[in-house]
Amino acid sequence: MLTIHTDSGGRALAVRGAWIEAAGSLEELLAAHPGARVRRWPGVLTPGLVNPHGPELLQEAYHPDPREADALGTRPLTGDALAALAMDEARWGASARRGVQRMLAHGTVAAAGELRPGAVRDAVRRSGLAVVGRIGTPGGTPDLDPCASGLPLTFAPPRERGSAARFAVFDVRDEAELAERGAGTCVATVVAGRLVYRGR
Repeated sequence: MLTIHTDSGGRALAVRGAWIEAAGSLEELLAAHPGARVRRWPGVLTPGLVNPHGPELLQEAYHPDPREADALGTRPLTGDALAALAMDEARWGASARRGVQRMLAHGTVAAAGELRPGAVRDAVRRSGLAVVGRIGTPGGTPDLDPCASGLPLTFAPPRERGSAARFAVFDVRDEAELAERGAGTCVATVVAGRLVYRGR
C-alpha cells in the first residue's frame, strides 16, 4: 500500500514498501496517487539524523532497562558505572536494542562508526538502523540526541524517488529551530518504510 507522509509545510514523500516512490508537494502527490493513505505530521520532514557516536553509544555504554531505573537510573552508563556491571552478550544485545529505540525516538536513521561483530551489531542490523562509516573518532559528547553532542548536525542523504524510505519529522519550523530545541522534538521516524517511532 502506498502511504504519503507530509509535514506542516506541505512537503511530502510517497512511500511504497521500503522505498520512496515520489517526492514533492502534498498537492502533487495526492493528484498522482488519489487512493493513497496520508499521514500528516506537525513540523518539518527531514532525511533523518546521523548520530556521530554509534560505537560510543551502543557498545561502550549500557542502556538500563526501565525495570532497573530505581537502581541504575535512565541515562546510558559508561566508565566506572559500566565496569561495575556484569555484562555478557545477551545483556549487550538487550542494551543495544534499547539504545537503538532511544536513537529512533530522536529522529536518528543512521549511526556513524564501526560496530564489532556480536550481539550489538546483530541488534542494530535487525532494527534497520543504518550504520555508516566515519574517519577517526569524532569530538563532541556522545548523546542520544545528536543536537546535544556539540557537533554540527548531520542528516542522511536527501530523500528522492528510488531512495530508501528512511526519514524523520520534527515538530519545529526549520533546521535552525531543530538545532536549538533538540531532537527530542521528533514526532515520527521511518526506517525501511516502517514507522518505527511515533511521538505523542
